[in-house]
Amino acid sequence: MSEPELEIVTIGRSSIDVYGQQIGTRLEDMASFSKAVGGCPTNIAIGTSRLGLRSGLITRVGNEPFGRFIREQLGREGVATEGVHTDPNRLTALAFVGVRDSHTFPLIFYRTDCADAALDETDIDPALIARTRSVLVSGTHFSRPHSAAAQRKAMRLVHEAGGKVLFDVDYRPNLWGVAGHDEGESRYVRSEGVSALLREILPECDLIVGTEEELHIAAGSEDTLEAIRIVRRLSPGAVIVCKRGPMGCVVFDDAIPDSLDDGIKGPGFPVEVYNTLGAGDAFMSGFLRGWLRDEPIETCCAYANACGALAVSRLLCSPEIPTFVELQYFLQHGSPTRSLRHDADINHLHWATTRRVQPTPILAFACDHRIQLEAVATEVGASFDRIGAFKRLAVQAAARVAKGRPGFGMFLDGRYGQEALFDASHAGLWVARPVEQTGSRPVEFERDARNGFGSIGAQLVEWPTEQVVKCLCFYHPDDDEALRLRQERELARIQDACRRQNRDLLIEIIAGKHGPLTDDTVPRILERLYSIGLKPDWWKLEPLRSGASWRAAGQVIEAGDPLCRGVVMLGLDAPADDLIAAFSASAATPWVKGFAIGRTIFIDPARAWLAGRIEDAEAVDTMAERFEALVQAWGARSYQAGA
Repeated sequence: MSEPELEIVTIGRSSIDVYGQQIGTRLEDMASFSKAVGGCPTNIAIGTSRLGLRSGLITRVGNEPFGRFIREQLGREGVATEGVHTDPNRLTALAFVGVRDSHTFPLIFYRTDCADAALDETDIDPALIARTRSVLVSGTHFSRPHSAAAQRKAMRLVHEAGGKVLFDVDYRPNLWGVAGHDEGESRYVRSEGVSALLREILPECDLIVGTEEELHIAAGSEDTLEAIRIVRRLSPGAVIVCKRGPMGCVVFDDAIPDSLDDGIKGPGFPVEVYNTLGAGDAFMSGFLRGWLRDEPIETCCAYANACGALAVSRLLCSPEIPTFVELQYFLQHGSPTRSLRHDADINHLHWATTRRVQPTPILAFACDHRIQLEAVATEVGASFDRIGAFKRLAVQAAARVAKGRPGFGMFLDGRYGQEALFDASHAGLWVARPVEQTGSRPVEFERDARNGFGSIGAQLVEWPTEQVVKCLCFYHPDDDEALRLRQERELARIQDACRRQNRDLLIEIIAGKHGPLTDDTVPRILERLYSIGLKPDWWKLEPLRSGASWRAAGQVIEAGDPLCRGVVMLGLDAPADDLIAAFSASAATPWVKGFAIGRTIFIDPARAWLAGRIEDAEAVDTMAERFEALVQAWGARSYQAGA
């Protein structure tokens, strides 16, 4: 067949996995949960895409927020979604999952008349199948006649086009009706009926993958070697992969030897098991990354075993499957700990290569100021209660300039800007939100009325995950050591909180207010913070005086974290002409990805509006005009940088 547009299309289950966040207890006692995209074929579509394959998915989702979440997440992961159909009459499937101990993972499936289970032949588009090199079918969707017919149609079409059929046995006894609702965790219940049906499928498959128990059910024999021999007789040309948990896998591409140990193998990776659910999907993704690119089977095994090891060391399913960058790092460097979830380097690679793509430049109107607006209100005799209303006008101005374009955003606080935060979300603006207690040095975190000096991590639980966490630190490299160490400790705390909750972190550094700002001041700060393990997604830096200083800062970022999103420049209430000059200087390094300017835009209209000298419309007009002027200046700066 000619070179296909897609390398793999998976078919079948697509659900929301709801994971209990308390580890080591019964599902009955778990109090909080996180959601993720789940379902074996959907996980594999995501996993193969992360590993560099061109993947697609055929499934059904509900016409509700969970269905839209699956569709949106697939898009973010680069999975082709033409085969994802919205069922107007059924809900998206759910699965509730817990971790009781290292061997027990309670699991409840909510799949009564769910969307993906209704898949039928009408969902299989011959044009989509013609665009792929392979189709992956899974055991669960052979459990019902209509979904089985859909998979059989896809198998026939891909073979007619010269492609391959990949079979993940994926045996879930209770989804076949041979175990009860309370046995979602069960991986094997003997059933001659299931075995008879699966034996009909095996002759049509080019790759067959299963655990020992899954090969038992597929073949109808509980002797593993005999089961593999039955599979070989039924599928003489197929590659057979037997997953063996912590022992890795063994592969048979020809006659079956007298011992399982005589098959083809790859290196194993003994790690601490945190959650086995989803490990098989990660394994399959890794194996296919090699097999569909015609790499040696030993390499396929290494990819598969490493992906499985990384997955079992983490909690969720599809979100934990590694990217190819992460996989290559692990294969080359390994890890100093068997508890891979505690490996800072691997965790950073995973986060930085799976977080949402952010369009740049970032063109942000900063209105997260608190004490500055309090000072203006006090000066003109206005109530602090009016500050929140003014921030909503600032959002209107930003939205007017943005016109729905990506990369436009705002810095807004929760003290006076809660309603403005809602407005910014509705307007589709990128949002960064401060956590620092305004003006604090050493940096302290903002306290809300409920928690006093409580945990910053507890506060972040209530924040939308798309909001970027911003922490301002007044830090100079010549500060007293005790002050520096305390500030560094707090920055490390907020980074840890953000990573645990999958949130972008922006660290803002202002050095010039507490010491001389020379060409090497900011580069020295960045070197120090990288050396202690800080790797924020964004930096926000004050305008530097020269292109040489910006180049030096960019070189430190490149060495410290080449996956950093970049730098946004702050304004410090500078005149607009000075900021435009600073824009030009920042063009010396590609790491400066935008600006976040505040008082230059809003301080005069804020004073006039709070004093009652101008109406809402004039305040919005003035701020929009000033913001637009800076946007235009940034555009000119970008052109000069590329000239």
